[in-house]
Amino acid sequence: MKKQASKAIFVLVVASFCVYALVLAALLFLGTRGHWSGMPLSEYIRHSVNFVPFKTIAGYVSALLHGTMNADIPIKNLAGNLLMFAPLGFYLPYFSKKPMGLLKCLGFAAAIIVGLEALQLFTRMGSFDIDDLLLNLLGVLVGFVVCRHTLLKWLRGEKVNFGR
Repeated sequence: MKKQASKAIFVLVVASFCVYALVLAALLFLGTRGHWSGMPLSEYIRHSVNFVPFKTIAGYVSALLHGTMNADIPIKNLAGNLLMFAPLGFYLPYFSKKPMGLLKCLGFAAAIIVGLEALQLFTRMGSFDIDDLLLNLLGVLVGFVVCRHTLLKWLRGEKVNFGR
């Protein structure tokens, strides 16, 4: 009976991962950015890359503090980038054959995120922003910590202590 429950949980996790991957792909690659389509790729890349850490984040925080931008835009960008990759902090360790520590999880996540950022850039469906990478990795960290201490233990049948 326990083996059937374990298999059912695995199927549920795989199904949820597939849904997550589809939603992530839609968020990252569906949409229109037509005003950039006539620009040569080299110029698009020049205008769409940010390697200065915290430049975008500081701009959004400043806009929020000074009210110079509709608050929805920075909140959606900051929180969205953080929350969008939190599930990866669960899925990477779950699907790993060997126990995965935080640094290994963040390393794999960084490789995935850099690949997605580059793909967005070259398909002209977004930009390559170091701040996106930082926020995405922070999301992975949050997902890893939350899941490591609760969900993964519960899924594996280990005792989870939710209180004292």
